[in-house]
Amino acid sequence: MVSAKDSSSHSKSEKKGAVVLLSGGLDSTTCLYFAAKEFGYPKNKKLPILALSFDYSQKHKIELIKSKKIAKLLGIKHVIQKLDPGFFLGSSLTEKKIKVRKNAKSLFSGIEKEIPNTYVPGRNILFLSFALSLAEGHGYDSIYIGVNALDYSGYPDCRPEFIESFQNMANLGTKKGVSGDGDSIQIKTPLLHLNKKEIIELGIEVDAPLHLTHSCYDPINGKPCGKCDSCILRAKGFLEAGILDPTF
Repeated sequence: MVSAKDSSSHSKSEKKGAVVLLSGGLDSTTCLYFAAKEFGYPKNKKLPILALSFDYSQKHKIELIKSKKIAKLLGIKHVIQKLDPGFFLGSSLTEKKIKVRKNAKSLFSGIEKEIPNTYVPGRNILFLSFALSLAEGHGYDSIYIGVNALDYSGYPDCRPEFIESFQNMANLGTKKGVSGDGDSIQIKTPLLHLNKKEIIELGIEVDAPLHLTHSCYDPINGKPCGKCDSCILRAKGFLEAGILDPTF
């Protein structure tokens, strides 16, 4: 049995609700279903969960179709926030003229010499800020995000230091955080210290619909390219877990 290494610090009776960032990918879907289990789903749906996705003109926009199906299957409210394409420039995920990195040897060596061009400037900072506003406005006490610091492409906004800093900012910059009642909004990162194999195992454990997920950064007619960072890491995880990828 796999257990997330960064779980909730609140008991179920103390929970009030959560915003979960959902891309429609393997990690975010596992994170969503982990949160759902913590909140008593599917038997008990008294505590609200809101899934939050973003349309930022990404090349892999098919992930939004997947996120709709995943949220609908769980029976939760789902918000898709559309952003102006001008927010995220300089990334191969958003600009047609920049090609997505393929067959990166650094993913196998474990050594990243530079941040890859699939990095989207300020993406998690902006996404978490939207989630924070939603959570405080709805009176929820948690935000779940499926960032991972092990099997990932070297993004600075997936590191424990970033999450810790954002938590400090949330404590300082929200009414709930400065109220002094100990009820600040908590950023939950249940996948932070899991490798891709462990994330897949956790996904199966929490009954996440992995067959509905999409990971590829540069799909061809909706099909995974098999060569981008995300495809390689996904394939590596399923191979190490000894499980066939249900999307094939």
